[in-house]
Amino acid sequence: MAIRLAGRHRRRPRRNAPDLRGRRSGEPVPTRSGRLEGARVPAEARGDRGSAVMPSGSSPAGTGGDLNVTTRPTVAIGGAAPTLLPSGASTMICVRCTALLLAGAALLAALVAPLRADAEEWPSRPVRVIVPFGPGSTPDLIARIVAEALQQRFGQPFLVENKAGAGGNLGTDAVAKAEPDGYSVGVSIAGPLAINALLQPKMPYEWSRDFAFVTTLATQPCALAVNNALGVSSVAELLDKLRRDPGKYNYASIGNGSLSHLAMEAIAMASGTKIVHIAYASSPQAATAIIRGDVQMGCLPAIAATSQAEAGNLKVIAVSTPQRSALIPGVPTLKESGVDVEAEAWNGLIAPARTPAAVLDRIGPAVREVLSQPAVREKLATQVMEPIPSTPEAFRARVEAEVARWRPVIAAAGIKPN
Repeated sequence: MAIRLAGRHRRRPRRNAPDLRGRRSGEPVPTRSGRLEGARVPAEARGDRGSAVMPSGSSPAGTGGDLNVTTRPTVAIGGAAPTLLPSGASTMICVRCTALLLAGAALLAALVAPLRADAEEWPSRPVRVIVPFGPGSTPDLIARIVAEALQQRFGQPFLVENKAGAGGNLGTDAVAKAEPDGYSVGVSIAGPLAINALLQPKMPYEWSRDFAFVTTLATQPCALAVNNALGVSSVAELLDKLRRDPGKYNYASIGNGSLSHLAMEAIAMASGTKIVHIAYASSPQAATAIIRGDVQMGCLPAIAATSQAEAGNLKVIAVSTPQRSALIPGVPTLKESGVDVEAEAWNGLIAPARTPAAVLDRIGPAVREVLSQPAVREKLATQVMEPIPSTPEAFRARVEAEVARWRPVIAAAGIKPN
């Protein structure tokens, strides 16, 4: 609104006259918080342009002694009088805020752009594929089959590097501590990723935190194999013999705490029998011990048992997968045979935890596509393995399920680390 003031007849306000709220000018103003705010700063000192008060009897040139003043409505927040910004200050602040936001966006784009470029160019140099077991092991065979297919697809070397030791922990830890740039990945199994943490009080890595789960690769059943001289052809016949002579018979595994160890302990628990454990260094050694009669049975990776069964050196009487294997369809599952036990020898591709998502989004689909190739499937089938590509979420869920499955078996059997 506009207020017209006559400069010559206006009475000068009395000094320290009380205002409408009973306060005198210059007195501190109480706020709702109870603190005292200082007296208002005179408008001319503040430099306000829209609510200036001119000395009595003075007027700007050309106004004929009258001063037309346009007042601005003000809003008091919290009971305190507002402090008005100089004209144009708010515009300056907005400009500065906009400039800061644009600068921040530019900086973020500058940081993200190289990552996107790296992901689009991956792989631009050789990729290291770390295997936590020795040459000829199942993870090694899978790693070499997949690495060869990826090399053909991308035109860059995928170099398999074996780092065996500590039940697979050594090589798996090397993946966890590698540079997270997509040029170091690894193939690992249930032992280093799930079971070992249940057996060992201290691990060099935390499976749920230190890895990016890319995809599962392949699986093969564990095959329950028996010595020919034992005289059994089915699980029912084997359990009958074990129950008649508890503790008399031995079984082979490929190491303390290995899947072959836990599977046999689970069979003994589920059937109420007792069998003596003897550990060997590898599945071929364990199969040889069954053939020679050093032990009477073992639940071994299928590739180690089926080839010997085809040669007539031992018998395979069951597989431990939820369903019959398409590669050995004539062999029943343990569950079909009355023993509710599942154990799969699967492998999966992992990467360091901080590998950029954009790079993982290049690796995962490429590997899953490779696993669908007929040539790759045929090579896996020769090792009694079937491809099981998955999402990262499904891979992680599989590891979690292994932890839940084997924890009670380890506790009940009293299995301790070597």
